[in-house]
Amino acid sequence: MATPPIRASFFALTDRGRTRDHNEDTFLVADLGAKAPVRESRSQELQIGERGALYLVADGMGGAAAGEVASEMAATGIYRYLIDTWQSDQQVSEDRFVHRLREAVELANLEIHNYAREHPEVRGMGTTATVAGIWHDRLYLAQIGDSRGYLVRGGEARQLTRDQSLTQRLVDVGELTEEEAEASERRNIILQALGPDALVKVDLSWQSLQRGDVLIICSDGLSTLVRRDDIAQAVQEEPDEAAVCRRLVALANDRGGPDNITVVAVRFDGEGLPAVATDAPGYHELITSAERPALQPTSAFPSTPRAVEAAPVPLPIRAGSPTALALVALAIVMGILAIALLLRR
Repeated sequence: MATPPIRASFFALTDRGRTRDHNEDTFLVADLGAKAPVRESRSQELQIGERGALYLVADGMGGAAAGEVASEMAATGIYRYLIDTWQSDQQVSEDRFVHRLREAVELANLEIHNYAREHPEVRGMGTTATVAGIWHDRLYLAQIGDSRGYLVRGGEARQLTRDQSLTQRLVDVGELTEEEAEASERRNIILQALGPDALVKVDLSWQSLQRGDVLIICSDGLSTLVRRDDIAQAVQEEPDEAAVCRRLVALANDRGGPDNITVVAVRFDGEGLPAVATDAPGYHELITSAERPALQPTSAFPSTPRAVEAAPVPLPIRAGSPTALALVALAIVMGILAIALLLRR
């Protein structure tokens, strides 16, 4: 008996912005049962098969051409690993799919890290990655850094990912409101990226899908300037995914365009999806049997955990690495805030 179809119409767009002299962002879309990924801005539709689909945005950093190298290595490395392993995997299951998704991100990180060690001209390069995998009626997200995923349903956009950033940590502990975090000069300080360290902690989450859902994945060049309500309004008012992407990129540029801007818009439909999903859109932590992800849910990002097969457990962050230094800086900031609170009493 044939599996009911799931259709995904999509468009992706990347833009240099108004002030940067080159673009360090990239995107990749792929049918994981096929051999060629989609890298160009062209309206297309996939019928998602047994192996699922991949949607990815990466935002490189490191100056000169280093950021471009890192984001491209992340995109192609994650895709290549999934094609080499998951496409021929004999265990075709939800657990196995999530396991392969996490492995792909971890190994792409190691490739970038090793490349930077061997090429001093790009040492210190890194990239964020928001990696969305679709398998049957579920969306799985592997998150590193502060690129984001949103789901638009019923005229409302909800964030599906959690920023691995200093300001998000401060929101988590109640030192900043979400509005203060969005306006903070420290909002671009991220606590983790692919490349600087040999090992990363992948933040995994999941979301049930229903017919008509629209997934938006974007770099922070969009999310720091364009609010959730703007995203929902664009999806409601524009006729297709290409128009949605162009409107959102234009909006970010109209508001200054200080960074590269990348957005992928995907609309899901078909009899393989329920008319009404059982779960509301939001951040839903994916718990492994080995250990919980490093970033825990908060009241701002409620979680409905799902247990899945454990992937290899990363070792602790190396002392003296960029990520370790960022965590030390976070501890110092938290200490200063605690002292300030005591003095106010």
